[in-house]
Amino acid sequence: MVRIITDSAADFEPAELERLNIVCIPLTVQIGEEAYQENINLSKEKFYTLLEQTKEFPKTSQAPIQTVLDIYEDAKKAGDDAVHITISSAISGTYQTALAIRDMAEYDRCHVVDSLNATGGQRMLVEYAVKLRDEGKSAAEIAYAVEAMRGRIILFACMDTLEYLYLGGRISRTVYTLGSMAQIKPIIRVAEDGSIEVPAKAMGMRKGLDILCKKIAANPPSPDFPIYAMYTGNREGGVKMAERIRAMGYDVPDERIINVGAAIGSHVGPNALGFVYIKE
Repeated sequence: MVRIITDSAADFEPAELERLNIVCIPLTVQIGEEAYQENINLSKEKFYTLLEQTKEFPKTSQAPIQTVLDIYEDAKKAGDDAVHITISSAISGTYQTALAIRDMAEYDRCHVVDSLNATGGQRMLVEYAVKLRDEGKSAAEIAYAVEAMRGRIILFACMDTLEYLYLGGRISRTVYTLGSMAQIKPIIRVAEDGSIEVPAKAMGMRKGLDILCKKIAANPPSPDFPIYAMYTGNREGGVKMAERIRAMGYDVPDERIINVGAAIGSHVGPNALGFVYIKE
């Protein structure tokens, strides 16, 4: 048997993890004085509620080493192979830590894959791994295929606020103040190296949506894979994104409108919207 392992940055809901037979390692989120674990005592809805109530800048961190070690040792004891797909190494140290824990557990049959992505992009790679597992592919074959696929992921989003870029130290107070007054909406993307970039800015969310649609037109999605609309906290934004994508002739059913969790939501804040897909 091949176990598919990921972390909560992939933004699956608990019921989806159970249905797809995915092992999910919860990341830790610190909000004020309280520490939470995603999908354990922190749902996406609760995260955004706390974000609005506390106005504290959230901090995310890796899962405890023992948590990952226990998962590896359990799979090893059962005689299973594993494919562990992590959040991007450019965003978190989770990938490097997983490699070290694999060596600690002497679990050579575990293939650790850096998704070079997060949220919907990481999710798509995990779903692809599940599909290959269910087709009977080996762990080595799955890991190779996932690594080959990750360069085809296109993920863009439009942020509603500059506040979290400022609080995270990515922009100065002057840029934050002037940009907020001008209703500047940053366009972000996950780059090929797995980092988060700000390649463009829009004057308002409507213009931001227009820019996102142009990005889709420039890199047509593969018909062999789904397209996801994404939002942070406010589902209305995800619905608007899905409607614009549908108007371009692509299918985005309601179940592919997904809420982004704390791993990325901590950096972009509420009311953002975006999309992710695998290009042709």
